[in-house]
Amino acid sequence: MNVRYGRFVSFEGGEGAGKSTQVRLLATALREAGIRVTVTREPGGSPGAEDIRGLLVTGEPSRWEPVSEALLLYAARRDHWVRLIEPALKRGHWVISDRFADSTLVYQGVGRGVDRAWLDELHQLVLGDVAPDLTLLLDLPAEIGLARTLTRDQASATDETRFERMTLDFHQSLRRGFTGLAAGDPARIVTLDASGGVDEVAKAVLESIRTKLLKELPG
Repeated sequence: MNVRYGRFVSFEGGEGAGKSTQVRLLATALREAGIRVTVTREPGGSPGAEDIRGLLVTGEPSRWEPVSEALLLYAARRDHWVRLIEPALKRGHWVISDRFADSTLVYQGVGRGVDRAWLDELHQLVLGDVAPDLTLLLDLPAEIGLARTLTRDQASATDETRFERMTLDFHQSLRRGFTGLAAGDPARIVTLDASGGVDEVAKAVLESIRTKLLKELPG
């Protein structure tokens, strides 16, 4: 990544891993330490990308064939990077994103069979060498994550359930895909056990931030 004014942290993991909660808690901790923070998500994050999000996360699981889905995601990601992430980094903000490009490698690559080399080439064409400074992978069995989403979705009455309604085999393949990415890039991707309580996971997140990016972060 050629922008170094701020830091770029992404959270990854399967459905129900608790990413949005941990994004919020990390942002609060960083702000309390005097760090300017921009919180965002994918797909989405900019007005145009949020419009595309609606196309991707609602409707029937078979709504998009895999390559079309990947192209939509990268259209959203390009807009997200240009309009929100890169400007925030240049202003000195830490950007914390609920998902980034690793999700495409896993969901559309491992889960839906899009060729990894093609996805890597697409990323280079759209974003070059852009990657987070640190990625925190919240790992837990797919069955547990999907059970959590049922409770969450009933409480929020969301219709953004397209991926959640894909098969258990699909979600189990996602977990294998994420752990495989982490094994191949241990310097950037830190795997955290997400099966514990919120406070326990948050403590592990902060420890990873201290170890990798900011040793002076208060406990």
